[in-house]
Amino acid sequence: MIIDQIKKDLIGFQKEKRSIEVSSLRMLLSSIVNKEKEKRVKLFADFSSEELDLKSKLTEEEVLEVIFAEAKKRKDAIEEYRKADRKDLIEGESLELKTLQKYLPEEMGEEEIRKIVKEVIEEQKITDMKGIGILMKGVIQKTKGLADGKKINSIARELLN
Repeated sequence: MIIDQIKKDLIGFQKEKRSIEVSSLRMLLSSIVNKEKEKRVKLFADFSSEELDLKSKLTEEEVLEVIFAEAKKRKDAIEEYRKADRKDLIEGESLELKTLQKYLPEEMGEEEIRKIVKEVIEEQKITDMKGIGILMKGVIQKTKGLADGKKINSIARELLN
């Protein structure tokens, strides 16, 4: 499982005294635990405590969603630091992003995204920009986080215009 690999890598980075990677993985594990707590709260009324422990564990897909969210935070921060011309902060965020990307599957290419956008347009019978929200939701569900939202949006707008 991904969580086991993250924990193993964390120990390795601690031994190598690689502080940025250590803090990145600790933050990631913290986010995963928080997500499990959220899931547990939602399930609380429906299950006994033994079942609750099992049901509140995140699936691989849910762990990937957390990693994607953390990676997106780093990408957004890097973009903001670029605008502010803060090269000192960009370096740390880039290293954190690189550490997180190790656990993510490769992103989809533009052609794959374009194909999925076209499929959703046909399935939902979207003809103009009024349906962009429905289109985005459908494409994001089909790409399962393997495509950047900005890239999806630009392709969707291009195809709808």
